[in-house]
Amino acid sequence: MSLVAAEVSLFLGDGDQRVTALDRVSLQVGPAELLAVAGPSGAGKSSLLAVCGGLRQPTSGRISVGDTVISDLEPEALTRVRRERLGFVFQQSNLVPSLTALDQLLLMVHLRGRRPAAQDRKRALELLGEVDMSHRIDRRPDQLSGGERQRVGIARAFMSQPQLLLLDEPTSMLDHTRGRQIIELLVRSCHEHDVAALMVTHDHGMLDIADRIVYIHDGKLTATPADSLPPLQQS
Repeated sequence: MSLVAAEVSLFLGDGDQRVTALDRVSLQVGPAELLAVAGPSGAGKSSLLAVCGGLRQPTSGRISVGDTVISDLEPEALTRVRRERLGFVFQQSNLVPSLTALDQLLLMVHLRGRRPAAQDRKRALELLGEVDMSHRIDRRPDQLSGGERQRVGIARAFMSQPQLLLLDEPTSMLDHTRGRQIIELLVRSCHEHDVAALMVTHDHGMLDIADRIVYIHDGKLTATPADSLPPLQQS
């Protein structure tokens, strides 16, 4: 499944305080592709991720995931789409403190309203193996390093077999080496699981790993190559 944003605009505030967060943005991300969106703080990266993930309604334009126009959905239907078809990886892993790495993944089954079965446990173990966490399945978040928590978070994001993965500065809490390992893992996982992924980042050091790169500035997208981008601020 693919993500398509068509002429999407987002205005924040009213009257003299109105800000154009997104200005007629159009993009497409295909299956098994990771698209990186780079830009300085305040450029519109988080707003773009929010509307593509159904977390915020665009002022105008359309957001489609596969054949579903999610920007047209009522709240209940949109919540169902986010739960069943989207996966999220944030700056912090947002793991449940009391759960082991394995149980973090099985929680996704509970959130769908059923008890985990043998095949769910098998899939969870396979995903943890793919992110090199098979030896840590019984550890809680406070027993894991920052990189290990992100790896569990990535495995959890794939547990529900999402069609679209949304990544919000997933390496901002990690050093450069661990950060590159995480992005390489994400790209490999998207390719293997045929998942479309949209990643926002301010870190130029990660851009070469993505399948494609676009740049956002003042709410507008360009295809400016990474080596000619202006210096970015830290988000």
